[in-house]
Amino acid sequence: MRGSTFLSSLDDGRSVWLEGKQVRNIPEHPAFKGTLHTINSLFNMLDDPLKRDQVGYHVPETGRYAHSSFLVPFTPQDLAKRNQSFSCWSAETNGMMSRLSDYARSMVTGWYAAKHELADLDPQFCSKITAYYEQARDQDLFLTTAIIDPQIDRSSDLDDKRIAERFLHVVKETSEGIVVRGAKMIATGAPYTHDFVISSFLQFQTNQQKHAHVLIVPANSPGLHIVCRESFADSRRQNHPLSAKHDEMDAVLFFDDVLIPWERVLLYGDTAKVLALRTNKTANGLAFHQNVVRFVAKLEFVTGITFAIAEAIGVTGFLHIQEKLGELLTQIDVIKALIIAAESKAKHDSAGVLVPDLSYIEAARSLGTKYYPRAIEILQQVGAGGFVQTPSGIEDFYGPISELMHLYFEGANVSAEKKVELFKLAWDLIGSPLGARHLLYERFYAGDPIRGLANHYNHFDKSSLTDPIWKLLMENSIGGLKK
Repeated sequence: MRGSTFLSSLDDGRSVWLEGKQVRNIPEHPAFKGTLHTINSLFNMLDDPLKRDQVGYHVPETGRYAHSSFLVPFTPQDLAKRNQSFSCWSAETNGMMSRLSDYARSMVTGWYAAKHELADLDPQFCSKITAYYEQARDQDLFLTTAIIDPQIDRSSDLDDKRIAERFLHVVKETSEGIVVRGAKMIATGAPYTHDFVISSFLQFQTNQQKHAHVLIVPANSPGLHIVCRESFADSRRQNHPLSAKHDEMDAVLFFDDVLIPWERVLLYGDTAKVLALRTNKTANGLAFHQNVVRFVAKLEFVTGITFAIAEAIGVTGFLHIQEKLGELLTQIDVIKALIIAAESKAKHDSAGVLVPDLSYIEAARSLGTKYYPRAIEILQQVGAGGFVQTPSGIEDFYGPISELMHLYFEGANVSAEKKVELFKLAWDLIGSPLGARHLLYERFYAGDPIRGLANHYNHFDKSSLTDPIWKLLMENSIGGLKK
């Protein structure tokens, strides 16, 4: 099964650090075991005849199934197939795992799909991205991204030597490849990825060639250290059902003179070309499409928990509660409508690839930074004080005060045990370290939310809205009106 193959592949000499120690057996380590069990089951779907068509597609060249994040869409049916695969994995994880590889795989697929358009960036780009795309597809490689530069001094830039030396940069070119030094942060899924897709959000100046690159870096590269944040995994599944199986580990990457083979250097040295690759609409359209499909599952999960709690404590008849529950439904409908719009307005690029309309995708991503915090706030408001009066464990129902536990924790329409389990699930979402991490993630995973909205304005054809205004004023003016 592909899941077991994936787990065994992690024993490849990678350097993973947690709590000051190097992790030797990643699949069995308590910080990763629950999450990897989840990923194992997802990968196994491709080998299950009853499920593989939900998440994968048949590759004629190999005769095997591959995950549909690798499917290049040319028709609306292909786009729907990709949506189905994202939805399936997201439903299995309640939208709580955002970096299951399908995002980074979609980015690679987008570059591969647009390879002829991007050929002007580098004569070898087509051959490099084709070879890597086929390898990742056929070997079921787990991919993640690392694009954020270390948070040292945001008031300074690369003109400051102490900043430039710590941002990832090339220190040497060899016949085998380039040697890089520096760091990248917020690499989600880093301990168990096969490869990192490395780039930067920065718009480099022409004299900053050593920092301008797009790389695909193996996780077991000599000199690469994966430094994990504190683990939020919790083996007490009854008390922490989400933390037990959905803690996507985030990490900082230290590149201590890491050699990147030339075949994994997609671009290097030309700042304008690096920016062009990073902003390619085909790649971003396919990758960001996964973002918003996954987000629907997460909103539905929060809404389902909130509805269940409202019913369990008997408050669904109150108007102010109904208003809040209706607001959650509106959130879901808005994001779903934007996905439908993005898919129905999809346009073919120069190679005939059908790409979702990015304006609707970006609108959904921007709204998501506000929707998720509001959804969590509503859940807090509905459950209120019930969250902090939940007993320490289900075990209390079988102790000396069992009768009292059943008496005083009973719900309006559920048993005391089920009500406590429900509140513990909700608390794992709003009050645990994992829950706090998700709130932060949804605010910032798409980048600076203010800059995202500003970019929407800057890239919009503003004349389509302002020209009718000036025309109206012109028609109503006496003797004509000059703008």
